Amino acid sequence: MPRLRRSWPIRGRRGRCRRADRAGGAGITERTVPERSTPTIVVDADACPVKQEVYRVAERYDLDVLLVAAQWIRVPDRGRVRLILVRHEDRLDAADDRIVEEVGPDDVAITEDVHLAARCLDEGAKALSPRGRVFSRESIGEAVATRDLMADLREAGLVTGGPKPFAKADRSEFLQRLDEAVQEVRRRRASEH
Repeated sequence: MPRLRRSWPIRGRRGRCRRADRAGGAGITERTVPERSTPTIVVDADACPVKQEVYRVAERYDLDVLLVAAQWIRVPDRGRVRLILVRHEDRLDAADDRIVEEVGPDDVAITEDVHLAARCLDEGAKALSPRGRVFSRESIGEAVATRDLMADLREAGLVTGGPKPFAKADRSEFLQRLDEAVQEVRRRRASEH
């Protein structure tokens, strides 16, 4: 069954309309990542506390931002920001699947979900959490194992707390790590050309 895709207009820069894609229907059978001239910051946007910081870094380096969310969120009028709404109530990981479809080599994925981060790393992207934790091929296995262990302990009732509250220091750490990731991608792309 072909994928159903609708576009909803979003008021963009200087009153022009941009489009937010809404994906539904059957999944993709073939993966195609569009060739991009600049890296894109792909954000797991539903509960991301650092969207404003992403917009600032993207504007500074003239990068595209792709927000993937299950519900509508406000998109800034400035910069090159695109929102993809993923409505697929019967699949919990529909937004994650769409992020993996969209992310490509030299992109930067922002997510707190370590399983999604691992999938983005498999696609050649850089991945980091909103707290500034950089996921790498060397560290992702341990991060996934720790996350799964903590989920099992919470399910058994042995651990009842969640992550610590988001602090200013987390925001600062994220900004620094995002800037470093973008700089590294830009250096690598410059050396290839």
